[in-house]
Amino acid sequence: EVTEMANREEAEIQVSELDLLSSMFPYEEEFLVTDQLAVAELKYYVENESAEMPSSKVQFILNVKPEVSNASMVEFSMACALPFKYPTVLPEITVRSSLLSRSQQIHLNSDLKTYLMQNCSGEPCMLSAREWVKDNAVAYIDKEVSSSSVTTSNALQSENVTFTRLWIYSHHIYNKQKRKNIIEWAKELSLSGFCMPGKPGVVCVEGLQSSCEEFWSRVRRLTWKRILIRHREDVSLEGGGDAEIQKQRKFSTLEEKCFDAHGARGNHMDLGQLYHFLEEKGCADIFQMYFGVEGH
Repeated sequence: EVTEMANREEAEIQVSELDLLSSMFPYEEEFLVTDQLAVAELKYYVENESAEMPSSKVQFILNVKPEVSNASMVEFSMACALPFKYPTVLPEITVRSSLLSRSQQIHLNSDLKTYLMQNCSGEPCMLSAREWVKDNAVAYIDKEVSSSSVTTSNALQSENVTFTRLWIYSHHIYNKQKRKNIIEWAKELSLSGFCMPGKPGVVCVEGLQSSCEEFWSRVRRLTWKRILIRHREDVSLEGGGDAEIQKQRKFSTLEEKCFDAHGARGNHMDLGQLYHFLEEKGCADIFQMYFGVEGH
């Protein structure tokens, strides 16, 4: 049965994402599963062919303290539930804070949902959602409801250019044609970064947001065992001239990086070398996002 296969695959992705969250946020005040039974049921379902579909959704709370100098007292709580079809469908998330008025809360939650619909459909996205809340939620506390201020902020918005960096994870990248596509498309779209073929495969592209999104939509259309955006960085540039964009780049061009694990099967990359490469570029924290779950 095809749906049975899909259900199990979705359940597996949920389990590995929950593992990733608990390894990244070991303390209950950051990540708290509110229904342990549902998780146990989900794991049992993944491990046993004969198991029934779980009867209740996995629910948990992610608490986020934004990194804002004057907002030390602010905390947002994300109450999350994973529908059985997640990540094929979006997670159910409600963000709350004692400092948000009712209308600010509605506004924030609707913007978060829009962001997830545009950026994360079909992909595990709890980390992206958390990141978005961390970066954007504080702004909603002061949002005036008067319509005049909304229009001015939109007018300013159009002047701004967004610089984006996508960190893409693939189960493996061996295919020569795909590797060629990745390099050629990046060049065509003026994106820099790197591609690490092998298993796992890692691709990083950076540049204009629209170019990154075009790159991602092309890459994901190729056939992959599994590919997803593991992490995404967006920086809003005032004015957004070319010089501003160049200043944001951490990589000069897009090149293929082979960190061969010598003597290994030739295709498993040396993750230690990858770590040092990322560290040199000031991106060491990304390594944790990629490999936190596997614990390399």
